Amino acid sequence: MNILLLSMPDSFEHMPSVAIRMPNGALTSLAGNVDPHHRVAVADLILVQRRVRETLERLVREIEPDLVGLSVMTFQRHTALRIIQLIRRLRPAARVVVGGYDASLAPDAYTDPSAGVDFIVRGEGELTFRELVRALERGADFTGVAGLSFKCGERFTHNPDRPVNGLDEGDVRLPNRGARVLKGYTMVGRQVDVVETSRGCTFDCSFCSIIEMRGRNFHTYHFDRVLADIRDARAHGARAIFLVDDNITLNVRRFEGLCRAIIAAGLNDLDYTVQAMTSAIANHGRTLAPLMRQAGFRYVFLGIENILDEDLEFLRAEAKNRRRGDGANGGNAAVTAIEYLHQNKMYVVGGLIVGNPTDTRAAIETNLDFVRRYVDVPYIQHPTPYPRTPMTKTFRDQGLIINEQLEDYDGTTAVVRTAHLDSDEIEFLRWRADRWIKLKHLPVALVHTPLFALRNGLKMLRYTFRGTTIRSILGLEDERKSFERYRALRRAERMYL
Repeated sequence: MNILLLSMPDSFEHMPSVAIRMPNGALTSLAGNVDPHHRVAVADLILVQRRVRETLERLVREIEPDLVGLSVMTFQRHTALRIIQLIRRLRPAARVVVGGYDASLAPDAYTDPSAGVDFIVRGEGELTFRELVRALERGADFTGVAGLSFKCGERFTHNPDRPVNGLDEGDVRLPNRGARVLKGYTMVGRQVDVVETSRGCTFDCSFCSIIEMRGRNFHTYHFDRVLADIRDARAHGARAIFLVDDNITLNVRRFEGLCRAIIAAGLNDLDYTVQAMTSAIANHGRTLAPLMRQAGFRYVFLGIENILDEDLEFLRAEAKNRRRGDGANGGNAAVTAIEYLHQNKMYVVGGLIVGNPTDTRAAIETNLDFVRRYVDVPYIQHPTPYPRTPMTKTFRDQGLIINEQLEDYDGTTAVVRTAHLDSDEIEFLRWRADRWIKLKHLPVALVHTPLFALRNGLKMLRYTFRGTTIRSILGLEDERKSFERYRALRRAERMYL
């Protein structure tokens, strides 16, 4: 069977695509978990954002897929449905399956006959997709495939959910990176890949889709498998690795053991990026941070979320941002965590969420001032009402959702207002600060890859300051005019087909 797996071209706008183009690890994992006699091609359309139609036409012509799979997030739904219609015209006989966060949490969005979808994979996809392909190959029915929804006449049948995989029994095989048919993955000039060492989280943050997909749990791969995955990524050209675990620092002792295993295996010649809790770094940073640096960690995405107690309470993120130990019990852990990382020559990507229900202008500015002072790379988002998250119910109950266009649900478009500010003002405040904070770290990043800097430094600057003119920088034009130009450019960027 010929299988074509697609990730969507829609991207978060925090960094220009010339600097950050990350692979979709779920697709290569799916490719590695179908039986090896099938021909599987993986295409990350983020690599061809301005050439989506011609790329799909070429791939369908060359691969002649019997089955086309799409991985979809909520803000990518509009594009995904358009791509499905294109696939239907190019290859009418192909079956279409969708999966990912959006399909798992809002399957009804794909059951209308006009959507053109045959199957929906809900939750973790590897085993469900493997069984689906086997059933198609045998001509068997689909009723026994847990986690699958399938079209039956004009209606969909939803099979029972598949239990969450424990990961330690070897059911989930290594990814198949050789299935990729497009090139150009990069992290500021270094070829990047993604590796997963664990899945899940036991916290219940109100904005999180993960716990809605798989519940509150934490499962891990054996280190031998993780190291084999890193070696495979390096063999395929990666010089930077993003560990995409939902919450790798949930078990600090295990993370320390992983760092030691990376060092012992001689895999610390790569640049690693990881997502981490502030409390874990703050409470264990004296020993953990030097070990991370020795293992090759360069960037740490800290889930700071917010520095105000009222907002942390709304986000249900108080516990993972509290200091403990050494006589301290309480208080935000962010500054301590950042100090440990900076002392060990690692850079902080600061994840914050501004525009929560009670936020005032002063509350947002307080968070922005914190980012200016402490964070190397800002990753500031607005609360976004994704399907089935607790946050969504709160915003809907309070009548604060002002935009139902899902293509705008990219995290940096404000689609909700607060009790004190409209959405345009919230987004403007973030945008105005975000550009200049990013500029602070740009020289550091480019020194790390000087040839990339020579080729692409101006492109990155133009992207970061798109919409801005000399007149606005000199104060001869209202900044809001620049902001409106930026938003018009952002809307145009979202048109991929």
